[in-house]
Amino acid sequence: MTAPLDVPGGAADAPPEAVLAGGGVAVQGRSLTQIAWLRLKRDRWALAGGVVVILLILMAIFAPLVVKLLGHPPNDFHSDQIDPNLGLPAHKWGGISGSYLLGVEPVNGRDLFSRVVYGARISLLIAFLATLLSVVIGTTFGVIAGYFGGWIDTLISRTMDLFLAFPILVFALALAGVIPDQAFGLNGDALRIALLIFIIGFFNWPYIGRIVRGQTLSLREREFVDAARSLGARTPYILYRELLPNLAAPILVYSTLLIPTNILFEAALSYLGVGVRPPTATWGGMLSDATTYYRVDSTFMLVPGIAIFITVLAFNVLGDGLRDALDPRAR
Repeated sequence: MTAPLDVPGGAADAPPEAVLAGGGVAVQGRSLTQIAWLRLKRDRWALAGGVVVILLILMAIFAPLVVKLLGHPPNDFHSDQIDPNLGLPAHKWGGISGSYLLGVEPVNGRDLFSRVVYGARISLLIAFLATLLSVVIGTTFGVIAGYFGGWIDTLISRTMDLFLAFPILVFALALAGVIPDQAFGLNGDALRIALLIFIIGFFNWPYIGRIVRGQTLSLREREFVDAARSLGARTPYILYRELLPNLAAPILVYSTLLIPTNILFEAALSYLGVGVRPPTATWGGMLSDATTYYRVDSTFMLVPGIAIFITVLAFNVLGDGLRDALDPRAR
């Protein structure tokens, strides 16, 4: 028979956590971060997407080193790789060989691998900074609208509706046409990159703003917010110390889903000729150049197209995994 619970030295004298552990080892709780990581580790697709995203970021950061080891300078012409009669790669499959891992461009013979690597720099830089701008503006206005309500909420919400109805693509085409080659102390690629970041980031903030506003409307009625008010906490403290930490999960998840959207939008603008100007390599610009030759050499179009597809898919899969891992209702 087992010993009764009221026997001295038995289970009744042991602390509750020791009883749960089966004897003198205390049960350690897990933080929300640890629980989210355990959930994320079980999602193999999300982990695979995260690995691809990390590799893409490292490739963009160390593009000069990668190109030095595996390719050629992105703007150098290699006429020896081009058939002088046809203007197409002299070798089959777009000129793919040991020296040219993804082949060469028609007519000029530039290394496609090197241009894709350097194009990742432009695409990821614009996407990340534009997303950061959207998150900062959207989170700020979303929290203010959701917490204060009343006429402030009405004003900010109608402003969101105005931005959502604005034709961003038309505005980008018009703005790119009137901005000179030098403005705001910038010129060349720096000016174009700053212009794209402003257009994409500034006009996309209402999407995350609406999400943050909806979450704030729910959180402002929770007990911990009432407790902070009853203890005399001021509004800035409640906003930045009580509400924002609880909004971190949806903001993080939506940011990972917004980045691929911005990558596609940057590629579309470059494809239309209002992005970063040649000869700087961009994925959208490469697709635009490939439209002339896709009937006779599909490799020129497939390489940047596959790069965009893999990047967008990796971010979307990672975003879906983070959403499931950070969902407090998930089991």
